[in-house]
Order: sequence, then C-alpha cells, then structure tokens
Amino acid sequence: MEQPNLSYIESMSGGDKSFEKKIIDIVKKEFPEEVKTYRENSNSDNFKLMAENVHKLKHKISILGLEKSYDTATAFENDLFDGDISLKEEFESILNLMQNYLNEL
Repeated sequence: MEQPNLSYIESMSGGDKSFEKKIIDIVKKEFPEEVKTYRENSNSDNFKLMAENVHKLKHKISILGLEKSYDTATAFENDLFDGDISLKEEFESILNLMQNYLNEL
C-alpha cells in the first residue's frame, strides 16, 4: 500500500516551512472531525451523507500524496450513490493509515 507523504504540500510551499506547517496543522485539525462525521453517517447507513463525507476526505487524501487511495475514494464515493459499500473496508484502512501518519507528524 502506498504511504502518505508531504510531497504535494512541499511542492505548493516553494520551500516556505511556515506555510507547510500551517497546511499540516489544518489537516491535523480537520481530518479527525471529518472522519468522525463520516463514521457517524456510516453507522446510520446514510449513503448520501457518507458520499458527501468521502468527497470532503478525498481532498485530504490528495494533500497527503495518496494518488491510488484518491482513486479508491472516488470509486467508493460513486458506489455509495448506488448503495454499494463494497469498498468501505478499503477506504477505512486508508483513513487509519492517514491518521497514523498524522499522529507521527
């Protein structure tokens, strides 16, 4: 499985470490809140709201350089509109990977 990284943030920053820190701090603050909302909607099987949550989380996935995981999230988001949760476990493993990475930063 691919690993989260800061290459996208570093490419946006142009070497500005304070900008990089600001972006990382925002992601670290928002990510757990977005995951919590996703899980609440997941527990109630609200597929439409889950799809909206996945859509928001995709941006964090992209920011952390997870290109294949972004594709998985996109497929999961689209599947949710059809009530298909077959990618749920894979998507949630991506969320866990990201949370572990953010905890180490």
